Amino acid sequence: MSNEAVNRAGAGVSEQTAIPRLDAIPDSEVDASLVGSLPLSFVKSNLIFPIKRDGDSVIVALGSPKKLFALDDLARLFSAKIRPVLVPEREILDIINRHYERFSETAQEVVDEIDGDTSIESIAHSFEGPKDLLDLTDEAPIIKLLNTLLFQAVKEQSSDIHIEPFEKKLEVRFRKDGVLYPILSPPKIVQDALISRVKIMGGLDIAEKRLPQDGRIRLLAGGRDVDVRVSIIPTSFGERVVLRLLDRKRGLIGLKNVGLDPEQVTKMEALLKRNEGIILVTGPTGSGKTTTLYSALNRVNSAERNIITVEDPVEYQLNGIGQMQVNQKIDLTFAAGLRSILRQDPDIIMVGEIRDAETANMAIQASLTGHLVLSTLHTNDAASAVTRLVDMGVEKFLISSTLTAVLAQRLLRMLCNNCKEALLPTDRERVLFKIGQTPELLYKPIGCDDCFHTGYQGRVGIFEFLILDQPLRSLISKNPDAVTIKEYALTQGMGTLRDDGLSKAAEGLTSIEEVLRVTYID
Repeated sequence: MSNEAVNRAGAGVSEQTAIPRLDAIPDSEVDASLVGSLPLSFVKSNLIFPIKRDGDSVIVALGSPKKLFALDDLARLFSAKIRPVLVPEREILDIINRHYERFSETAQEVVDEIDGDTSIESIAHSFEGPKDLLDLTDEAPIIKLLNTLLFQAVKEQSSDIHIEPFEKKLEVRFRKDGVLYPILSPPKIVQDALISRVKIMGGLDIAEKRLPQDGRIRLLAGGRDVDVRVSIIPTSFGERVVLRLLDRKRGLIGLKNVGLDPEQVTKMEALLKRNEGIILVTGPTGSGKTTTLYSALNRVNSAERNIITVEDPVEYQLNGIGQMQVNQKIDLTFAAGLRSILRQDPDIIMVGEIRDAETANMAIQASLTGHLVLSTLHTNDAASAVTRLVDMGVEKFLISSTLTAVLAQRLLRMLCNNCKEALLPTDRERVLFKIGQTPELLYKPIGCDDCFHTGYQGRVGIFEFLILDQPLRSLISKNPDAVTIKEYALTQGMGTLRDDGLSKAAEGLTSIEEVLRVTYID
C-alpha cells in the first residue's frame, strides 16, 4: 500500500460516510512512533492500529466498525483528526503482533528489574490460558522473567530453553538450529522461584524436588500457538529444566521442503503408495526424523485411507489421522499401542520409535499382514538399521522380506541469505568433492541482525536413502553386516550423508564447516 493508496483510502471520510477498506498494511507504511505510544492491551481489545500521520490527520486501521467509539480516545491522544480504514481482523492481529514484538523487553532487561521479591507467594498466580505472552507485562517479576524467556525463544525460533543451576550461578541457554547459545545469567536467588513458576505452568508438583518430572504447557506468543514440553531433573545444585518449544503452525511441511531432492521425493512417494512393508527413518535425537514422518503421512493422508499413529509424545496434531500417545504409567507402550491399532483396520501405521524386540516384531507382523508401517530407529547410517534390528532379536529372513527402505538423516544449519559471503574454494575444500563436481564458489557465515549474528537461519535435512532390491534382500538373509550392506548400496548409486551435505554446500544453502561438523568420513 503506497502513500497515495493510504491517502485515497482516508480521503473524504467523515463520521457519517462509509469507511473505505484495505486488504493489507505493508510494514513500510507504519509509523513506529505512533505504535509505541499505545498500550498493546488497548490496540488488541479494540482491534485498532495507527498507521501514519497525514498532515493534521492520523490514518488508523480498524478491524470492526463496532469499535468506532475508540477513535475518540485516539483523537484526544494524538491531538489530531482520525481517518479510519477497515482492514480484515486477521491482518490487524498479525500486524499488531509483528510490530509490538519490537517493543518487548529482553530477558536480561527483566532480570535487571527484579528487586529480590522471589518468594513462592509472589509467583503462585493462576495461569489462565493460554494467554498471549505479549499481553503479560504487569505480572510479578519472576512470572515476567519466565514469560519473557518463552517469548524471546519463540521470537528467535529457538527449539529449547535450558535453565541450568550451578554452585554459584544460574545459566539460561537457548538451542537455535541445533546449537546452544548462552542468553543470560540471572541471580542465583531467583533459581527456586523461577523453577517453581515453571512447575506451576506445567501442572507439576512444586514440593517434589527429588524426582524427575515431565509436564506440558500450551501458550500463545505473539499470536503463535506453541506447545512446550517440560522436563525437570534433580542435580547437585538444584533442579535443571529443559523446555522444548513446538510451534504448531510450523510443524507440518511437505516432503520437498524437508531437504529431499526431487529424485528422492519421487522414490519416497512411490514407496508410500505400497500396501505393505516397513519404511524406517534413522538418526540421532533431534535430527528431524519425526518431521520427515509427519511430512510423509501428510502426503498420503486421504479419506480413502485409515492412518493411525502411536507416538511418545504426539508432537503435532494431524487432521484426519488417529494419534495415540504412549503412557508408561498405565503400561500403554509402543508394542501395546501397536497391538491395539491392528484391531482398528488401519491401512498405514506410524510407530514413533522401535525401541525393543517386542515393538520390532509387532511392526514386522503388521507389515506381513498387509499394512504399511513407518517408524524411526536410532542408528548412525542407513545400513546400520539392519544390524540394529538383528541385535534386537528380529530374524534375518523377516527383515529381508518386510523392510523396504531406510532413510538416514541429519539436520544442517542453513546460511543466512542476508549476510552469507561468497568465496573461492580452498585446496582443502576441493578435495572433499568428487572429480568434476567442485563448485566455482562456496559460501561462509558472517552474521547480522536477521540471524541474531550467528550467520545461520533455519535448518535443512541431508539424507542417505537405502532402498532394498532383491540382491540386497538376499545379502541380508546371508550376512546382515552394515559394512557389506553399505558397500553394495554405494555400488548401486546410493549417496551418503556427506555427499548430500556437500551438494547443499555447492548450492549455497550451507557452509563446508557445517557439513564437516554434522557428517563423518565414510
